[in-house]
Amino acid sequence: MHAKLIAASIVLSLASTGAAYAKPSCLKGAAAGAVGGHFLGRHHVLGAAVGCAVGHHMSKRQEREQAKAQARANAQAQANAQAQANARAQNGQAPAARR
Repeated sequence: MHAKLIAASIVLSLASTGAAYAKPSCLKGAAAGAVGGHFLGRHHVLGAAVGCAVGHHMSKRQEREQAKAQARANAQAQANAQAQANARAQNGQAPAARR
């Protein structure tokens, strides 16, 4: 009975926080935190809350790193295209047609 009450409270708390914390990163962190909290002295609800926050933070950090990598790749592609255009201009060739 006690486990059902705890599971229901976790589900309701996640549902009430909105879509931002209903992401898989939060749910994975909450599950891991709940298990860890359970083994560290029956603090599974606190562990789930902290796990959700940590999972959400890690997900956001990964998204920022991916955005930076994409921006670097775009800048490199643009620089390569400019270098090729400059090389063609120096060789007297017509610019390549855009697609």
